[in-house]
Amino acid sequence: MEITVERKWPKEAYTIGRLYVDGKLFANTLEDKDRGLWIYDSPERIRDVKIPGETAIPKGRYLVNMDVLSPKYSQIAWYKRVTKGYMPRLRNVPGFDAILIHPGSSAEDTRGCILVGKNTVKGGLTSSRDTFEKLYKLMKAAHDRGEHIFITIK
Repeated sequence: MEITVERKWPKEAYTIGRLYVDGKLFANTLEDKDRGLWIYDSPERIRDVKIPGETAIPKGRYLVNMDVLSPKYSQIAWYKRVTKGYMPRLRNVPGFDAILIHPGSSAEDTRGCILVGKNTVKGGLTSSRDTFEKLYKLMKAAHDRGEHIFITIK
């Protein structure tokens, strides 16, 4: 499975984008501010540019792991029902740890993660839980078929 995020509308405190699944538009995304980082930047550059909790991950291609039980989300009833507490986690994001794809409505919810939903309000997302649940089901099915799941951030 190939997921692509096109960062389309950068703002001072957040970035709105479009998420595609295997080339088809699926949802909008909300991330922290894009500070121009790339996957191949040096660790020193990432450290110097990154503001913890306020910086989008570096652009690049990442493998997504579906087998990590989230200590945080596995304790919340809705996530237990939808994902059994297992969350899509991006692997080997330089300078960042525990980057997930998950629901949320504002930049305060991101903390470096990628939020999915509909961009029907300025600076935020709506229908995020419904959108995430649909995306998670597609990703889980691909994982269960033995497919690798990649996400490319542009």
